[in-house]
Amino acid sequence: KILLILGFLSTLAVIALIAVAVTQNKPLPKNIKYGIVLDAGSSHTNLYVYEWPAEKENDTGVVQQVEVCKVEGPGISGYSHATEKAGPSLAQCLRQAEEVIPSKQHQETPIYLGATAGMRLLSLENKSAADKVLSSVEKTLHSAPFNFQGARIISGQEEGAYGWITINYLLGNFKQVLYQRQSGWTKLLHSLKSVSETSGALDLGGASTQITFVPNELSSESPKNLLNFRLYGKDYLVYTHSFLCYGKDQALQQKLARDLQASASNSSLLDPCFHREYQRTINISDLFKNPCTSAKKKQFPFSQLYIQGEGDYQKCRRNIQKLFNKTDCPYSSCSFNGIYLPPLQGDFGAFSAFYFVMNFLNLTSEQSPVALDKVASTIESFCARPWHEVKTAYHQIKEKYLSEYCFSGAYILSLLENGYEFTEKNWQRIHFLGKIGSSDAGWTLGYMLNLTNMIPAEEPAVPPLSHGSYVGLMVLCSLVLVSMLLFAWLLFHKPKCLQKGIV
Repeated sequence: KILLILGFLSTLAVIALIAVAVTQNKPLPKNIKYGIVLDAGSSHTNLYVYEWPAEKENDTGVVQQVEVCKVEGPGISGYSHATEKAGPSLAQCLRQAEEVIPSKQHQETPIYLGATAGMRLLSLENKSAADKVLSSVEKTLHSAPFNFQGARIISGQEEGAYGWITINYLLGNFKQVLYQRQSGWTKLLHSLKSVSETSGALDLGGASTQITFVPNELSSESPKNLLNFRLYGKDYLVYTHSFLCYGKDQALQQKLARDLQASASNSSLLDPCFHREYQRTINISDLFKNPCTSAKKKQFPFSQLYIQGEGDYQKCRRNIQKLFNKTDCPYSSCSFNGIYLPPLQGDFGAFSAFYFVMNFLNLTSEQSPVALDKVASTIESFCARPWHEVKTAYHQIKEKYLSEYCFSGAYILSLLENGYEFTEKNWQRIHFLGKIGSSDAGWTLGYMLNLTNMIPAEEPAVPPLSHGSYVGLMVLCSLVLVSMLLFAWLLFHKPKCLQKGIV
């Protein structure tokens, strides 16, 4: 009977130990939230799906990109003459988001659309058309199964600031830890002098460009260019400015309009920024239809401009530099067009078109940046190649994009060198970024991060027992088991004299 009782109690103790351990250590349910941001740019729209744990870190959500979908067709500003088609153009990517996000979470998933410089220009040119485009977009997003939170034109300052947040989040600067899971960028991260410092952000789109960074010395010269942020328990004062009409597409339009004015009313233009043998015909009305070029409009005795490529990089650079007014500066230091720019500080992440153009030209590197003189010589060599050779070598690329890489490369160098005054010395601090880890470099992730500040933190999933209770139960069960085993051992190994006494 004693053996049966001991065996029963020992078995109970073992079962209790196993049950408590399994219950306490089983994987906790993941409480994942989702959000959708649509980046409605001047040339196209991208839909991004983000996810983050409901429990926030230092009052800011930890957000990562899980899906991206490029909307077919032009940007929404391209529907100004058929505004009713702007919203339906987003349908395919919305269906893709429905497949990625669990259906039970569709209704609680917020969806936002931010329109950038293309819609800023359309709003200046034709506010009624811009309003109708946004109305069409809102109608489509309302009909989606998600929690529609708004569609609006974001300011250039917002675009710059959110891009800065994205870069520094992905580089681990806010949390002051290196993201080892982003193994491909480990060397770049280690190359930064201090992870506690933030990196600047350089963004180039089709219609605008932004520069954003934390200046070394605070100045009250231009308070409109300074923004305050609080992220991950820290306050940041950042400088940011957006140059409307200085995205690569609108910069080309500006250059062509300026060249046409100087051509003595000649309908044929020899352009050094296009390859030799390249030809293009454009309508004069299209060239002067938006606010970036409308001020230069005048009457011409012809309706079309015939462009022939010349492939002269140095001449192209001289033409481009005329776009930047460096003569008037009402502040202690300026970038161009009389805009205040504090002294450049720290590392910079250059993304969007900065990256796409430089990557095409094989001028991006994860290990160490390419020297400025090599960048210039590479672009010069590319521009000098005849069009038939370039077209044959890159036959898979659309002709419009391929034909403009020479101009875009020269423009990027002009903007960074002449506009922002990067030199051979601090050029090495520019890192051209496409993706960091699984996320695209751009303003949308920063937008999502900022929005999660407004999402209430939820109680995290916790084990059924507190740590103290868990340890106490384990110790108690272990003591019971050890006591049973010790009692059994004593029962069978007692000295004969004790056994006789028991008998």
